[in-house]
Amino acid sequence: MDVRPFPHPLTRILGRSVAAGSRTKGRFYQQDGAVVRIDGSATHVEATVHGSRKYRVIIDRENEANFTASCECPYFYDRLDICKHIWATLLEAERRGFLLGDGDVSDYARLDPIDVESDPEFRRPSPALRRPATDDGWRMTDGGARMAQERGRSADPRPPARPRAWEQFLQDLAGRVARKDALAPQPRYADGEIVYVVDRASTLSGDGIALDVQYRQRKRNGQWGKPKPAMLLASDIDQLPDAADREILPLLFGAPDDYTSRHRNLSSTIFRLAGPLIDRALPLIVQTGRAFIRTGRDPSDQLAPLAWDGRGPWTFRLEVVHARGEAGFSIDGALVRGNDRMAIREPLMALGSGYVFYGGTVARLDARGAFAWLAQLRASGPLVIPPDASGLLVDVLARSGVDPLELPEELQFEIAAGVPQPCVNVRAAQRSYTTQLQADVTFDYGGFHVRPDTGPTAYDADRRRLVRRDLAAEQAALTRLSQIGFSKQWDYAFSRQTLAVAVDRFPGAVRILIAEGWRVEAEGRVFRTAQSTRSEIRSGIDWFELHGTVDFGDGQVLSLPRLLQALRQGRTTVTLDDGSSGILPEEWLRRWAGIAQIGEASGDHVRFTLSQAALLDAALASQPAMRVDERFARTREELASFSGIAPLDAASSFVGHLRDYQRDALGWFAFLRRFGFGGCLADDMGLGKTVMVLAWLDRLRSKRETTAPSLVVVPRSVVFNWQEEATRFAPKLRVLDFSGAARTVERLDGHDIVLTTYGTLRRDALRLKDVEFEYVVLDEAQAIKNAATAGAKAARLLRAKHRLALSGTPVENHLGELWSLFEFLNPGLLGTSAAFAKHGIAAARRDPDAMELLARGLRPFILRRTKAQVAPELPSRTELTIHCDLQGAQRELYDELRDHYRASLLGRIAREGLQKSKMQILEALLRLRQAACHPALIDSRRRTAPSAKFDALLPRLAELRAEGHKSLVFSQFTSLLALLRTHLDDEGVQYEYLDGKTRDREPRVHRFQNDPECRLFLISLKAGGLGLNLTAAEYVFLLDPWWNPAVEAQAIDRAHRIGQTRHVFAYRLLAAGTVEDKIAELQRTKRDLADAILQADTGLLRRLSREDLEVLLS
Repeated sequence: MDVRPFPHPLTRILGRSVAAGSRTKGRFYQQDGAVVRIDGSATHVEATVHGSRKYRVIIDRENEANFTASCECPYFYDRLDICKHIWATLLEAERRGFLLGDGDVSDYARLDPIDVESDPEFRRPSPALRRPATDDGWRMTDGGARMAQERGRSADPRPPARPRAWEQFLQDLAGRVARKDALAPQPRYADGEIVYVVDRASTLSGDGIALDVQYRQRKRNGQWGKPKPAMLLASDIDQLPDAADREILPLLFGAPDDYTSRHRNLSSTIFRLAGPLIDRALPLIVQTGRAFIRTGRDPSDQLAPLAWDGRGPWTFRLEVVHARGEAGFSIDGALVRGNDRMAIREPLMALGSGYVFYGGTVARLDARGAFAWLAQLRASGPLVIPPDASGLLVDVLARSGVDPLELPEELQFEIAAGVPQPCVNVRAAQRSYTTQLQADVTFDYGGFHVRPDTGPTAYDADRRRLVRRDLAAEQAALTRLSQIGFSKQWDYAFSRQTLAVAVDRFPGAVRILIAEGWRVEAEGRVFRTAQSTRSEIRSGIDWFELHGTVDFGDGQVLSLPRLLQALRQGRTTVTLDDGSSGILPEEWLRRWAGIAQIGEASGDHVRFTLSQAALLDAALASQPAMRVDERFARTREELASFSGIAPLDAASSFVGHLRDYQRDALGWFAFLRRFGFGGCLADDMGLGKTVMVLAWLDRLRSKRETTAPSLVVVPRSVVFNWQEEATRFAPKLRVLDFSGAARTVERLDGHDIVLTTYGTLRRDALRLKDVEFEYVVLDEAQAIKNAATAGAKAARLLRAKHRLALSGTPVENHLGELWSLFEFLNPGLLGTSAAFAKHGIAAARRDPDAMELLARGLRPFILRRTKAQVAPELPSRTELTIHCDLQGAQRELYDELRDHYRASLLGRIAREGLQKSKMQILEALLRLRQAACHPALIDSRRRTAPSAKFDALLPRLAELRAEGHKSLVFSQFTSLLALLRTHLDDEGVQYEYLDGKTRDREPRVHRFQNDPECRLFLISLKAGGLGLNLTAAEYVFLLDPWWNPAVEAQAIDRAHRIGQTRHVFAYRLLAAGTVEDKIAELQRTKRDLADAILQADTGLLRRLSREDLEVLLS
């Protein structure tokens, strides 16, 4: 047990020779008052200590280095060792000043037991009271809860029987009760009383009330003796006879529950009452009848008794009158209570804590907030002010806060109250490195500005008006500032407290404050908010002009181009003609931020192209003061009704039957052609987008609406599919394959369709850019999703009257891909790439309304139908997940890689940041995905190692082959497909294979579709996920998940498309407890991204963050 340092050299030195257990228990005994009697001198002490019974203890000081002791308890007799009773006696002796001898105690002094065998005065304990040692060498001591080790020595050859449990309990209880009974009749200070002395000199020279706690006893003649300092222990409080003392004293030196305060000797009896303690303790003290005041500085001075005056407080009143016998004014004060009046200098003491001592009584004092005046007048007497200083006098009196004031007529001033207008003035910070603005707050009371850090009243000297401040309203205003981003800050330049607000939060805060009635200024310039807006559309030949104004009140009106210029520059305010600052309206900003980037400012208006009409219409939809001319109104009607465009039939030369939704697409193509718009056909994969385009081009050919060729750009894997579909459905169309080595531009004439690949387009961009095409059609247009790639740039170089894009997934990863697609379809529609990223993408992420506006503006240019909507007769498909548990060596390999990358990557990111670690992140994720598939993808020497995915896949493939079903197996890892081919070859399984290097694709697809013996097709995900028609398959297996779910969906749609007559089952094989599980979670986010534009949904893809990475590596 921890033993606390000894407070005195005697016990500190002797304690070294005493066991810690005896010291600890002895200290508790002494503190509990177990030493019930003690007599002593400088060399000898005798005491009686209550334990299980009363024990006699003797301690002798032989010399400065040797102390001996004895006790009658069984513990001392059995062990001949210092017991708790001896130590309790020593502590009490030290407290009373015994055993100190004639000199100091040696640093080597010891406390030893006496030799009981040779000491005839030692009284042995009765054998009946001695307790035998227990079998394990430990015995229970007083209270039944303390343990002490025994040496097992006994004077009797046979130890007496151990007391039974109930006997032991009763013995312990009897000892405790006896000890308390012995203490009860002898409370300390029972023969006297505590007195409380207020020291006037100390009180006036310091803070609070100086209080001396003393004790006095009655003399033999019945008179009270002279008070002396009360040397109290906190443990004495409960023994004091007067209940008032037991309530007061804990207030002065702490509650007795605390260990340190409970046992310290309070040698100092001087206390200072301050703060709330005065109000609680002083009335109790004075009402005891034992309170006095010492008026002199000498402690021996006569004490005057104090009584409590509870009739109510005395109130300070400032009195200003004409000076007697001379010009000017006299200022004095008085204390009043009802009809009673007391001169200001009559009380013995008047304290700022709210008490006044006078005539042997103590009463409460209300200085009305002007104690400084009271104290000054008590010290100096009345003040005489000359007449020429009356202005200064009025100013001082008004600011004093004294209320009420009775003044001569010529000194009187107006007292006003009201609700203030809060004002904030913002300025640039003095420090150049900060991104915050500094702000000062004042409150306007009818033209008089008050700072918040002044008193409860303010004086307007010019108008001799005293303003009573509405402190509650001011505090509510300050609280409001903190709620909208203002924070307290120390202004070192002016050495005062000020406010600060971040630059980027200031515009929003200004709007809120002005709307709530604040006056806002910046460097002296007033801020205004827009009162109203007005807009008008006028039309030209192939353009529209937007005219508009914003009215900021007081004749401050700005034209739309100036406002849009502020928007382009990223500003949210604009300087008005009178020098004030206009805050661009937030709703107006939200609606116009994107439009401002795509229009061209010219004079007093902004011009837009015809293709931007839909976006312009969406932006203007909710403008209440919008006026449009007849032509734009007609355009808006046509745009609004485009979804109800009449379907068109295919030409008679078209072979086959178009479904209703395909005929609707022809009507949509006609709508786009009439307006000169480009459009994206974004139907689900497998709904026949190729057939719809062929039918449209064949219709144009049959009606002789064009003689120029149309360029169709496709992935290499589907060139043959376009040729085959054209031959089958539109045999009249003349189709040229412009992808071979023998291609020449001269051969383009005389053909209706020119087929080429994206690779050929990149290589021949400079030759093709000079050819005027009727249409340029991009199949699988997500190929140009990155606007910076050579393919996307080459596509934008092409010249065509009309442009179409075909893609079931026009947005795969982020909205920036949308800009690349529409920059090809309708150049300039979405403004510049940088502007769209800043004002289109960013706004859509923050604001659902901005996303809705963008989606609505693009809706005429995107036609999207799902299979569920337009082909309900198409057999349903079932998508299932097969979770594969990694076992043995494969699990060990994966866990080892995961732990390695988690440690190295997160450490690198902490040092260098996420952006500089992208390559290492991609490598880590690739390796973990490979390890989840097959160990050989990490170490080629493990080709024969088991794979959880192969263990799940191969039996299923065998079962399906036996049942006559055909299956597709996709993987993005060609090395994994190669391992699978080895297994299939060993078993003699017939299959087809296709990856990016495969040239003769058509015969492979033909064989799988038509050969009943070929029931399996292994396909690289990227090479075979587009353009293939593999409806012979009923089962699709995806061996590994890809980040983009659209790629997986395209793979499944190779089998689930028009022409499929059977239910399709798609299985995703996921390695449980690996990064593949996390990829599946991210896939759900990317599905939401595509819907955000195609269906005006609001879900968006989060960018990869450190937290995302930690999840992936978990």
